[in-house]
Amino acid sequence: MLLEKIPAGVYGVNCYILGDEKTNKAAVIDPGGDADKIINFLEENEIELQYIILTHGHGDHIGGVNDLKNKYNVPVCLHEGDSIMIQDSNINHSAAMGGGAHEFKADQLLVDGEVLELGELKLEIIHTPGHTKGGICVKVENLLFTGDTLFANSIGRTDLEGGDYEEIIKSIKNKLMILDEDTTVLPGHGPASRIGIEKLTNPYIK
Repeated sequence: MLLEKIPAGVYGVNCYILGDEKTNKAAVIDPGGDADKIINFLEENEIELQYIILTHGHGDHIGGVNDLKNKYNVPVCLHEGDSIMIQDSNINHSAAMGGGAHEFKADQLLVDGEVLELGELKLEIIHTPGHTKGGICVKVENLLFTGDTLFANSIGRTDLEGGDYEEIIKSIKNKLMILDEDTTVLPGHGPASRIGIEKLTNPYIK
């Protein structure tokens, strides 16, 4: 498995490039901006982009989508709960974030439990509403890409469009804390963690 983290956009979102080394197929998760850096990595490593996956529709996570879509013409994948958000720069807040207004449509609307195939990798979609209505996490083997649902010792904010505090706590406890404690948590901002560590130390979910 190939995994590269690129800080992207004005907020330095953790954009992840996930690849299957046997087939050189890859997905970009949350391209928050700096599409040129993402494209350079893909080209330098001769990687074939297959998906653009968004953990949710907020503006700081979507800034590089249009450039990647124009370059590679691969499907943009997002949970149906955030499908309207990405079409309106006022709702997704990109118009106010300093990186330009971003609007587009999803090509593939994801549902809870769906599995995307990336070469020989299986990407399991876990719907985790609370930060937004359509927030998702993506599980691949022992890696969990959590977007803005779960951070190291913290959780995503719930005061923006689609946010719900009780819902995010429910999502984390019922869908993420049940995973193997050795599962690596790769959030949309900040450092990585593990499910076992978050069980012990995260003050929001004790």
